[in-house]
Amino acid sequence: MSLSCQTISTRLGVLKLNCKGLLCLLVFTISVCGSASGLCPTACICASDIVSCTNKNLSRVPGTLFKFIKRLDLSYNRIAFLEPEWVPVLFDKLNTLIINHNSISSIITGSFSTTPNLKYLDLSSNNLKTLGSPLFQELRVLEVLLLYNNQITQIDSAAFGGLYKLQKLYLCCNSLSHFPLDLYIGKHKLTELVLLDISYNHIQSVPIQRISLVPAKQLSGIYLHGNPFYCDCTLYSMLIYWYHRHFNSVMDFKNEYACVLRSDPKGSNKLPLLHDNFLNCSESTINVSFHAFGFIHEAQVGERLIVHCDSKISDAGTYFIWVSPDNRLLEPDKDTDTFKVFHNGSLEIIDPQLEDSGLYSCIAINKRRLLNETIEVRINVSNFTVNRSHAHEAFNTAFTTLAACVASIILVLLYLYLTPCPCQCKTRRRKRKLPQSSAHSSILNSTPSQDPPADEKKSSSGKRVVFLEPVNEPKQGQNGKVRLFPKETVIAESILKTTRAKSDSDSVNSVFSDTPFMPSS
Repeated sequence: MSLSCQTISTRLGVLKLNCKGLLCLLVFTISVCGSASGLCPTACICASDIVSCTNKNLSRVPGTLFKFIKRLDLSYNRIAFLEPEWVPVLFDKLNTLIINHNSISSIITGSFSTTPNLKYLDLSSNNLKTLGSPLFQELRVLEVLLLYNNQITQIDSAAFGGLYKLQKLYLCCNSLSHFPLDLYIGKHKLTELVLLDISYNHIQSVPIQRISLVPAKQLSGIYLHGNPFYCDCTLYSMLIYWYHRHFNSVMDFKNEYACVLRSDPKGSNKLPLLHDNFLNCSESTINVSFHAFGFIHEAQVGERLIVHCDSKISDAGTYFIWVSPDNRLLEPDKDTDTFKVFHNGSLEIIDPQLEDSGLYSCIAINKRRLLNETIEVRINVSNFTVNRSHAHEAFNTAFTTLAACVASIILVLLYLYLTPCPCQCKTRRRKRKLPQSSAHSSILNSTPSQDPPADEKKSSSGKRVVFLEPVNEPKQGQNGKVRLFPKETVIAESILKTTRAKSDSDSVNSVFSDTPFMPSS
């Protein structure tokens, strides 16, 4: 069948028209796409979705970059600070941003609003000194943040607020003096954080009791080596526990853990912290730390006890098995009269008895990740009733001893300070001593006495006076001393009776006088 020339010419005209329209559409599309996506800057190297602008003396991000890039490297430039406009356009597909080895000294809130889908951010080797709050709140899906080799001395508790997906945080080689506990405990804690590197800072002590509350999944990724710790038995116990749990943070850097004595604040003599227990830490101190970290559990007879299997691989799909001290396998959904294992790995001892004490092993198995871990836990069961009776007996004995001591002290004080001897008794004793001394002096004194007045003679008429005279010849062995009453006979004795009524001057001189008696003529 043949075609007419008119038909052929008509079809050729349509074909030419269609070709022109298609060519114009193609040129328009290329121009639009080219203007929308941008071009590779002359100072950068572009490879598909990767752009490298390293060491090009840049102070901000070039504005002609492709919008579909996923990785941007701006290292070794002279970027001084980050502000909301430092990235000129929105890069919603960018997931890796490298800005290390610049001169960044400050970060303003909102600096990452144009890069909301970052998963990897490298800000290492800059001049950052403090991290205020909040700085990275736009990065909701960030997983890795590198801040090592800066000059950071202080981190605000909310500096990392909003980083709910953050898994690794590198703060090595800064000037931090306190452990950033807010990353694990508090309002802005990061529940997905499995690695925290704060090695080679200025940290001297660690809040061990509070760190013990952190799950092993996060605890195993805390790197503390290279810090000038004070030598402390509690810190030593924590690191030994980590070593027994095979935490890589201690296993790989065992020789990098050192401490200084408190008497050497300059740290001129660093001592190895994990070698030979040179601190001579007592077993009780180590056990306290083991209690805090869940290695040792105490139970009472008859009181229900639940022990958690704090494994590093407690992900979804992890299967837990417990092994009792008598090598019985305890698995979920296979309960016994005494034990029950939950799917989250916890072990319940329903009615603990003394024979249930011993070393238990929890085995965590994750077939999907091809991982397994064994955690050992020691359970001590004691009888509270027996302990209480012993304690009561000890208390009674101590109380009795204390009461006896107090009573003895009171009696001694009464004897010393409350003796029943008033001042009158002391006066009488003095008066009684005076006559005895005058008796001796009356015998030995040869001074004649003077006659007393007449009134005094009358008043003394009713007295009985005893006269004592010395022995003429003292017997041998007396050394010439006077004997008042010798054993053989009385030398001289005279009694003046009360019938004498006349003036009786000799009645005045008595044994109470200091002068010898002179008979009247």
